[in-house]
Amino acid sequence: MCARIADVMTEDVVSAENTTSLETVAERMLRHEIGSVVITNDDVPYGIVTETDVIHASYRTGKPLSEIATKSAASHPLVTVEPEQPVRLVVERMRDERVKKLVVVAGLEVRGIVTTHDLVDHYGELTRDVREIRENRERRTGSVSK
Repeated sequence: MCARIADVMTEDVVSAENTTSLETVAERMLRHEIGSVVITNDDVPYGIVTETDVIHASYRTGKPLSEIATKSAASHPLVTVEPEQPVRLVVERMRDERVKKLVVVAGLEVRGIVTTHDLVDHYGELTRDVREIRENRERRTGSVSK
């Protein structure tokens, strides 16, 4: 069953300290072929920098990426979820917060990241799980939901 966010998240998360230059963050995105880097402050999750953040920072400042502080470009505060949260609630949270990526944390430790792409990749599993949950509930209660 694939109903927890831990079942669909990506565990390999690339991070950088908030004192790192935006050029280094962009280089990590390109090297790892990813769209975001989790930003930390003394190894504690602080924010996130996405490809869009890099473009906006470059355009707004007119400076080379090597001269732009990552901290100034990062989306902060970081929107997080816990690994045991149900996927349904996480989808609602993404919609409510208007974000496409949520960092998965346990306490102050980054465990993974969940993106809209992760949810799409697991769509078949998720819909099958919802159907199974509904059918089990109907068997237990004797009612049929529409």
